[in-house]
Parts: sequence; C-alpha cells; structure tokens
Amino acid sequence: MTAVSPAAPPKLGFAARFFYGFGSIAYGVKDIAFRTYLLWYYNYIIGAPPALVSAAIMVALIFDAISDPVVGQISDQLRTRWGRRHPLMYASAIPASLSFILLWFPPPGLEGGALFVYLVVLATAVRTFITLYEIPSSALAPELAPGYDERTAIASYRYFFGYLGGIGLSFITLFYFMRPTEAYPVGQLNPEAYLAFGLFGGALMFCSVVASTAGTHHRIKYLRLQPNGAERRSPFQTIALMARTFSNRNFLAILSFGILKYSAIGLTSALALYFGTFFWGFNNTQLALLTLEYIVAASLTLAFAPWASRLMGKRNAAFVLAVLAVVMGALPFILRLNGLFFENDDPRLLPAVFSIGAVYSLCGVSSAILVHAMIGDVIDDSSLRTGRRAEGLFYAANSFMQKSVSGIGVFAAGLLLSLVGFPEKARPGQVPQDVINALAIWYIPILMALYIGGACFLYFYRLRREDHDANLEAIRQQEIGSAD
Repeated sequence: MTAVSPAAPPKLGFAARFFYGFGSIAYGVKDIAFRTYLLWYYNYIIGAPPALVSAAIMVALIFDAISDPVVGQISDQLRTRWGRRHPLMYASAIPASLSFILLWFPPPGLEGGALFVYLVVLATAVRTFITLYEIPSSALAPELAPGYDERTAIASYRYFFGYLGGIGLSFITLFYFMRPTEAYPVGQLNPEAYLAFGLFGGALMFCSVVASTAGTHHRIKYLRLQPNGAERRSPFQTIALMARTFSNRNFLAILSFGILKYSAIGLTSALALYFGTFFWGFNNTQLALLTLEYIVAASLTLAFAPWASRLMGKRNAAFVLAVLAVVMGALPFILRLNGLFFENDDPRLLPAVFSIGAVYSLCGVSSAILVHAMIGDVIDDSSLRTGRRAEGLFYAANSFMQKSVSGIGVFAAGLLLSLVGFPEKARPGQVPQDVINALAIWYIPILMALYIGGACFLYFYRLRREDHDANLEAIRQQEIGSAD
C-alpha cells in the first residue's frame, strides 16, 4: 500500500533547510574519524598493524550491509504520532555519541585478536547508530524538496554541514589538540589528542542530531503517513521487496558510480596524514590550515552545485565534475614525482597544495551533491512503477555507498601501506624517500581508475528534468484520485 500524502505543505523556509542540513555534522564527524584518523590512531598510537585495522573496518562494513536496508525498511513502515522518521532520529542521539567516544578509549593492554574484536564491535556500533539517524533523515529529502533544482539546493545544505562538522573537527584537532609539546614535538603522535578528539566529536554528534531532529519536527504533519492496516511482511518478503526496489536501472547506475567514487575518496582520506606528514612534510599547523580547503569548497557548492544542475542537468554535471576532481587530485603528486612542483621547504608549497585541493574538493563535493539529489528523482520514478514509496530503502543503499569510503577505502590504504613496506611508528625523516614515492606512485593510478571507472556508470542513468516533472505530475494526480 502506498503511504498517504497529507495536504500540500508550505514552502520550505531557510530555518527548515538549515536544521535539515545541520544534522549532517554528526555524519561528518563519524566520516572524518573513520576516513582519516582511525587507521592512523590504531596503527601509530595503539600499535596495531594497518592490515588488522583495515580488516576490522571492513568487517564493520559487512554488518552495515545488513543493518542499513533493515533500518531503511523499518523507517518506511513505521507508524507513530511523530511520523515514520523522527522517532528513529531521536533514538540515535545517545548511543551514537557514546559508542563514538568509546572507540577512542580502548582498554590498556589490548592487542592482537582482542583488539580486533574491540575495534569491530565499536566500529559496528558507531555505524549502526549513526544509521538510525542518517537514513530516516535522508529519506525526508524527497518530501521536503520535491522540485528538480530544489532537491539539489537542499542536498547542498546537507553536504555543507557534513563537511563543516568533519573538517571543522579535524581543524580543531590538528590546530589545538595536536599542538606540539615537549614530550610530543610531532603533535600527530600525541595520544591525548585522540582522546580529546573522541570526546569533542561525541558531543558534536549528540548536539547536531538532537538539534536537527527537533528543528524539522514541525514538518511531521506534512509528511506521508504509513496507512492503517498496511501489510506486515515476513523477513523473506522484505528481502524480496528490497531486491525489487534496488533493481531500478537508474538507481544501480548511481550506486555503481558512488561505490567506486567514494572508495577513492576513502583511500585519499585514509592516506591524508601519511602524505601530509611524510610526502609534503607539513607540520600540524599547516595540516590544520590545509583542512580548510574543504570548508571553502563546501561553502562554494551551496551556489555552484545548483548552478551546474541548471546548466548541464544533474547526470552530465556529476560526470564532468567527477573527472575534473580526479585530475586535480592527482595533479600535485604527478608534478612532484616529475620534479615540476615546489620542494617541501618552499613557502609556496602550502598555498599551491591548498588551491589545487580546494578545486578538487569543489568538483568532488558538487558531484556528490548532484548524485544525492538524483536519488530523490529515482524514488519518484520507482514509486510510479511499483506503487510503493521506499525512501528509506533507497537512502539505506546510499548510506552504504558512502560508508564504503571508510571501509573499502581504508582497507585499500592499509594494504597499500603494507605493499610498499611503510615502516610502523616511523617519525618524519625516518622513512626512506623511495618508500614515500612508491606510495604515491601506486596511489595515483588507483585513484584515477576508481574515479573515472565509476563516472562511466552514470551513462546508464536516464532520468532528465522533463522526466522528473512528468513523474511529479503523475504522482500528484494519483494522490488527488486517492483523496477523492
């Protein structure tokens, strides 16, 4: 049975868009932790082999493959006085923040198999409880913003705050928590910094989830409701429904693109501290300043992504920007390896890396925003073909796609470090230059293959603006008929 649509809602105001996006701070905190700091912390500070850490994160990703669609299905079928989404969003705040904090406080003396189990359990808990918020919250988007370009705009808010949360926390950590001390002149090696990172990040998670859920609470009365007497499905029926839902060709094109692209982003983020510390020779203050490139880029995407959507359409813009992103991401490494870039003691190095990185981030984030908005269009198309609204299931798959960042990407980074023989707990100046160069030489073709290979899948996405407008009109006529 199709979810019941209430009366037409009023136009989405700035406050609703703001609070809808604000909740992504929690996901950004989790994302930067898993992508950039978790491998480094458990490898360099705790002393675990990189292969063990990356394998533990991959195991947690397998659990995600189960929990994400389950939460999506529950979110689609739930019926309460607070609607289908908000009860799950409220319920996620405390367990998500608490499990995130515990991830950075492993009991002293844990090693080997015991440390592996601890990391798997906590990483899985963080992912699962963030899923309780992220999927229902994402599933609000098609109803909050039904218009073709309006969806791109609201997705821009979501990505802006996601980057603000993750990169803002990273900047504070590198600039303040990791400031050099007499005991730790290289601040990235100070264990206390990661404890502060965990506590502050957990607090940010809690505040953003609660604020976003409460800030969109007033829109509940305008959201679709699960009808009384809706069919209750067995687990096997649910699995069959998921399979039919995910068989949409347009959605499979998005999913294939996203898995490869976000894996590339995950690889880049997992190696960011390694390249920043050893390849470029940056100190903690320079690394902190470098993170601001993402904030600059995310701020520009608020206007740039909707403009690109209007100019080229979502699919074409997402493809072009993904290709431009990988070119800019690989450029400084290619130039350095060929002796055409600034040396590490050159004062022009940091501004150059920052500028190129900002363009890379602008293109990459804008491409991701457009893909996120495309999912809402697929949901409308699917509802006409199947007679079911399945926002939760579609965004569960999208969530799994993004979590591939910290699963597949970190796993590949751990293998790559082992492949080149990167020494464990090495200090700056202690790693042979040929090992550092080998890491970059392997990184460049892998990055380009993942990005460009993923972008090619977008060819199979065929929903245009006129198709979306026709779908919205057909849905409106169906709902008028149901109301009559």
